[in-house]
Amino acid sequence: MTERTTESLTRLFNDLFSETLNTVLVRGDDEPVYLPADTEFPQHRVVFAHGFFASALHEISHWCVAGEQRRQLIDFGYWYKPDGRTAEEQAEFEKVEVKPQALEWMLSEAAGHKFHFSADNLGSDIGASEEFKENVFRQVQNYLANGVPERPASLIKVFQSYYGIEPLTSDRFSLVGK
Repeated sequence: MTERTTESLTRLFNDLFSETLNTVLVRGDDEPVYLPADTEFPQHRVVFAHGFFASALHEISHWCVAGEQRRQLIDFGYWYKPDGRTAEEQAEFEKVEVKPQALEWMLSEAAGHKFHFSADNLGSDIGASEEFKENVFRQVQNYLANGVPERPASLIKVFQSYYGIEPLTSDRFSLVGK
């Protein structure tokens, strides 16, 4: 089996998108961020945190959801409040995370990597809600039944081929043990 490294993940992503969409995946030393091309850097950069495979998949998923206009903005222009969110703020966070985390789960499966739901709110001790997990699961099932958008579909295909993973089917996804 092919080793799952951020180097292989980066190469696969960059081979697909560095020329066609002028976008590269880059290992960062700090917080993840999306940086559009500018005068200093001619390519858009999806920067993942600390060399973590899961961080790379998560940031790729956000990039896959962002439309062309959002991809011209730092961090896609999304609202973000760091650790320490209230329950209401966490609920809002979960609403915008359904599609990215559904794609992240699918990309994780395609790469043979374990997926974990991310509440991204360690400071408040509020984990991912059961409703959020259900919504992400339903979105995965929707993508499987009705089609995955082009960018993530391309990545899924490349990951499956490179990492030797069978096609994604609905029975590969379950909330049991999540």
